[in-house]
Order: sequence, then C-alpha cells, then structure tokens
Amino acid sequence: MDNKNQSTITEFLLLGFGDLHNFKILVFNLILLTHVSALIANVLVIVLVGVTPSLHSPMYFFLSQLSFCEIMFTSNIVPTMLWLILEGGGKVSVARCIAQFYFLGVPIMAQCFLLAAMSFDRYVAICRPLHYTTIMTFTHQLLMVTFCWLLGSTLTFCVCIFLSKLIFCNLNTIDHFGCDVAPLLQLSCSSTSSVELVTAMVAFLVILSPFTFILVTYISILRTILQIPSTTGRHKAFSTCSSHLIIVCTYYGTLSSIYMFPPKDNSVNLNKGLSVLYTLVTPLFNPLIYSLRNQEIRSAISKYFQSLRLWKVLL
Repeated sequence: MDNKNQSTITEFLLLGFGDLHNFKILVFNLILLTHVSALIANVLVIVLVGVTPSLHSPMYFFLSQLSFCEIMFTSNIVPTMLWLILEGGGKVSVARCIAQFYFLGVPIMAQCFLLAAMSFDRYVAICRPLHYTTIMTFTHQLLMVTFCWLLGSTLTFCVCIFLSKLIFCNLNTIDHFGCDVAPLLQLSCSSTSSVELVTAMVAFLVILSPFTFILVTYISILRTILQIPSTTGRHKAFSTCSSHLIIVCTYYGTLSSIYMFPPKDNSVNLNKGLSVLYTLVTPLFNPLIYSLRNQEIRSAISKYFQSLRLWKVLL
C-alpha cells in the first residue's frame, strides 16, 4: 500500500471498558480488590517457599516462579486498566504500546515453559522416583528456570522487533485495555505478513509445544499410577499432580481462547471478558488452588501466621 500521502500515527487511543456510567467506581474497586488480593496471595507463596524448609523442593521452587510471573504480568496491565476506567480511555505512544506488550509477553511465555518444567518434575517424581534426587538437583532447577525466562524474553523480543517495523496511519483506536498483536495488525497500513508468520511460529513454540510435552508426560504418569497396586498409593500419587493439572487446564484454556482461537471481530466484549478472566482471576486462582489442595502449603501458612503472632507478643 502506498503510504506517501498518509500521516504516520505516533499514538494509540485505548478505549478500555468504554463509558461505564454509574458503574465506574464499582468496577474500579472490584478490579483493584482482585488485583491486590492476587498480589498478596502470590507474594505469600514466594515468601513461604523461601522461608519454609519443608517447601524447599523443585515443585515449590517452580511454583514460586509461577507466582513471580503472575506478579509481573498483573502489575504491568492492571494499573493501565484502572487508569483507563477513571479516564474513560487514554492515549499511549506506539513505543510504549510495544513496550507494554513485551512486559506482558515475557511472563506469559515463561509461564508456559514453567508449567512444562513442573510436569517434568512430576514425571520424574512418579515414574523415576529412584533417580529423582540426582535428576532434579538445585543446579538443574536453576538451569530449567533460567531457560524458561530466557526463551520467553527472546521470543517476545523477536515479536516486538517485527511489530516495531509496522507503519500505522489513519486509524489509531484500540477497543481494549492493553496492547496486543491482533489490534496492532488491524491498525497497520503496511504489510503484516512477516509479523503474522513470526507470531504463528511463536504461538506454536509457546502454546502447542509445552502443552504437547505436558500431555505426553501425564500419559506416562497416568500409566505409572494405574500400575500402583494399592488404592491409597494411587490416590496419593495422583494428588501430587492434581493442582498442577487444574492450573494447566485453566491457563491453557484461557490462553488458547485468546490467542489461538480468538473471538471474531464482532465479539470484542467477549474478548475483553476473556482477557479480564486471564488478567485478574487466573493470577488469584493459581495460588488459591495450591493453598487449598496442598497440605504442606496449608501447614506452612498456619505456621507462618503463628510465628507472626508470636513476634507481636514478644514485641
């Protein structure tokens, strides 16, 4: 397309939730309360894993990394969401929009790989228990976590490089509360084929590849569990995986619905609803699952708050 006579756009107008009329303060407070609750829950998980010796195991180390992903993700998008609610919309520069996408994409992609690392940990623990301590050493845990973060950062950066080459003109309105690939492609007046190809490849690497790996490992885990002779043993083995399975289904379900099977153009409100679920509910949901379904986490929480009360008495 010829862009010579078209002015280049340097700012986008984010519409957010639009005009909420009398519900503005209610929605603002609800989102703020959910966000603060999610932050407290995830920080608590990180603190508990750090200070509780019984939680110094690979599974909880990966769980603390998941919580860090949630904190990084929600802290990036929710303040913008709250600002847009109060203002009824707002302008952001193209550079800031791409930067926001980067800091949203890194924890999203890192979390996909971390969930795969957690499934590998469960596979080794159940299918190869005699080799668990030699395979899941702390050095190996650090290498796996570092790989997850580096891969997430690199892939997101690659997408951002291609996004930064797009030219925007005429239209500059994004009917959403954050910057993402789809609306940027719709607004671009230059060729988007290279960006679409890169994002498709990244989506395959980030979503399908880890999910396939998780599926394969859990098939092996299920086969091993079914070979355990006692019902109690089978139940105990499966209970160590149930929390992770619930998080995997919730996470990949919402992620796929947004990025791999997005709603049609006339379903903007549905897309926003899915994004709110992914942005606010999932970060609060994940630590609650592990807290409610895991006896070690519940015990650590109880001991932690008992120690806090003891310190208050002594002071």
